[in-house]
Amino acid sequence: MTLRQIYTWIAISIGIVVLAIVGTTSWYTVDESEQAVILTFGEAEESITNPGLHFKMPWPIQEKQKLSKETFSLNFGYNQGQEDKGKANQVQMITGDENIVLADLVVQWKITEPAQYLYQSAQPELVLNNATSASLRQIIGTSKIDDALTSGKAEIENEVRELLVSLVEDYNIGISVIDVKLQEVDLPNSEVRTAFTKVTDARETMNTKINEAKKYKNEKYEEALGEKDAIISRAEGAKVARIEEAKGDVAQFDALYTEYENSPTVTENRLVIETLEDVLPQANVYIMNDESNTVKYLPIGNSQVQSMPQQQTQKQEQEGGSNNE
Repeated sequence: MTLRQIYTWIAISIGIVVLAIVGTTSWYTVDESEQAVILTFGEAEESITNPGLHFKMPWPIQEKQKLSKETFSLNFGYNQGQEDKGKANQVQMITGDENIVLADLVVQWKITEPAQYLYQSAQPELVLNNATSASLRQIIGTSKIDDALTSGKAEIENEVRELLVSLVEDYNIGISVIDVKLQEVDLPNSEVRTAFTKVTDARETMNTKINEAKKYKNEKYEEALGEKDAIISRAEGAKVARIEEAKGDVAQFDALYTEYENSPTVTENRLVIETLEDVLPQANVYIMNDESNTVKYLPIGNSQVQSMPQQQTQKQEQEGGSNNE
């Protein structure tokens, strides 16, 4: 074989290798759960998120990097090496009122900027873990232990989510935080948990007694309001009755005064007689009249009112007969 033939075979071999490289590196496929980054001479240019068949310049001009589009979970506070033992390496942190608690947090995240994820940080997941730790410790450090262990968990979870999203956006590591779940917040050991349980029970008992006292207070207050309204109603009724009675007395006085102007003597005598009847209801009162020979006295009283007209009539008849004679 001549030297020329050797060169020819070498050229043919190189051509075949080049064609093979071009043929195998000029196209690629992206699945539904994947996304790709195209690198031109090592520089990230564009991200491919549409699934299907795609073409590019052959290697080494362009190359691809595939990443998953699925949602990942970061279990903060768990030691993955102890999963077989069923134990969690919970993270200890100090609350705002200087108590130690243990906390477990799950962060759901996904890659939204593949180029940043690949080249902005050497370990983006470690950056996310550190940002999660900083966010959780900061929020727990400003919260009270009662809130962290009881009704304040939802608020702490929301605040951690907001702070973590802000930190991840500032770091530009191509990750988006989807959700944050505060799994568990607990006390460090059984003795502390027992003591805290007793404190919690005492606080609940105190709140129960306070609520019972408030209920009793409200009942008595409502009763007092009802009694007050009843007294006011009776007073208003008495007021109206007194006013009407006074109006009646005024009308009666006006009527008497009118009669007094017409007949002063008769009205005066009548008032005297009525007053004597009211003052001396059981006495027999006699009114003497010296101006007439017909009637010498007029008895006033229940026992003699019916007999006086008959006596007066008999006396008048006797006097009339003697005059006729």
